Amino acid sequence: MTADTAWASAAEIAAAVASGETSALAAVEQALARVVAVNSVLNAFTAVTAERALALARTIDAERDKTKWPLAGVPFAVKNLFDIAGLPTLAGAKINRAHAPAQRDAALIERLEAAGAVLVGALNMGEYAYDFTGENAHDGPSRNPHDMTRMTGGSSGGSAGAVAGGMVPLALGSDTNGSIRVPSSLCGIFGLKPTYGRLSRARTFPFVASLDHLGPFARSTRDLALSYDAMQGPDPEDPACTGREVEPAAPRLDRGLDGLCVAVAGGYFRKGASPEALTALDRVAQALGACDTVEFPEAHRARAAAYVITATEGAALHLDRLRYQAREFDPAVRDRLIAGAMLPASLVVRAQKFRRWYREGVLALFERYDAILAPATPCTAPKIGQQTFTLDGVELPLRPNLGLYTQPISFIGLPVVAAPVPLQPMPIGVQIIAAPWREDVALRVAHALEQMGAMAAPRPTT
Repeated sequence: MTADTAWASAAEIAAAVASGETSALAAVEQALARVVAVNSVLNAFTAVTAERALALARTIDAERDKTKWPLAGVPFAVKNLFDIAGLPTLAGAKINRAHAPAQRDAALIERLEAAGAVLVGALNMGEYAYDFTGENAHDGPSRNPHDMTRMTGGSSGGSAGAVAGGMVPLALGSDTNGSIRVPSSLCGIFGLKPTYGRLSRARTFPFVASLDHLGPFARSTRDLALSYDAMQGPDPEDPACTGREVEPAAPRLDRGLDGLCVAVAGGYFRKGASPEALTALDRVAQALGACDTVEFPEAHRARAAAYVITATEGAALHLDRLRYQAREFDPAVRDRLIAGAMLPASLVVRAQKFRRWYREGVLALFERYDAILAPATPCTAPKIGQQTFTLDGVELPLRPNLGLYTQPISFIGLPVVAAPVPLQPMPIGVQIIAAPWREDVALRVAHALEQMGAMAAPRPTT
């Protein structure tokens, strides 16, 4: 019962544990050994919960009927803004290190462990999730497993790096403006940003309450769907969480593309994109036979409005910390929050009014189409420390513009699968956007593309 589970999928590990081919303890021990061997290079983990992980694995092995757990023995890790009992919840910040340990796990950790998964640690992230690079001023940058001189993307950089680097098959992150989709794209893995309110945010450190989403990373669409299904369900502890019952996506993966109509986002979503981003988008569109092009109404204004709401809500959350502990912040994060605190209320009101108008216009597109394709990032992974890049012939600040194509989508809470296209030398992602509550459609399209070979999470060669 010691089958090698390195680089195995979550589905494969669970099946091997259920059949007795391996044990949950062996799967967890191997994951912990990989973390020890690899994390010093990739800098994905900020804490390892080995003792609790081994104890839970032994409990799973002592249970006779392991088939009742769809994720039996599957190691996973979470962005360090999730509460983990016994650890302070860092949210990537120096300030939070002096806080008392959490008394209870975050709701999604509880749900994954109820499905048999085993938490092995907490993951590096951009400070307070206000980041697209994966570079943390206090813990150092997460490193991209495909080229360790390059960024993972952020703010869920440790989550993407841990999955892409083979330390765990599943990880959780958060996405406010693109913090699941950007690192998924740069690290060449699958990520799911569900519909706003679909998954509980209870016992996680917030950033922007009206934009925050939580979701999983994986190296396959099946693993993404299995973990997503395990986390669904109402939760009165999160007032934004939907009351909808669980709507499993995994059983629908193999329905293929029959009856689905897919279009490609044009205009804003092609302007400025690198040749790699356009190659990936066109390759996926061709594989699907998606010929129609659609325009998101005023997408550039949607991005501007998202910035206004992010900056002002984020600043309001951190106002006392900015007053009394300003020196403890990453200066780049602090300055953006201070700027947000100075924005006039009239601008926020205009942004929220526009948000409602824009949502209605985008939803009208889904009366005809089931899914819409768009680039996930404007380029492949930049170098760590890089400050600017060139878009459409113009040199721009790198940090804010990595979310160029994700912000107009999360702004109105739509479900998106970020799926990797394995270009050389670096992968890049494509967004598969669906109507609200239709995560199953986005996952079906991604799975069909994975089966065709048009999308895949490439294993690093380094």
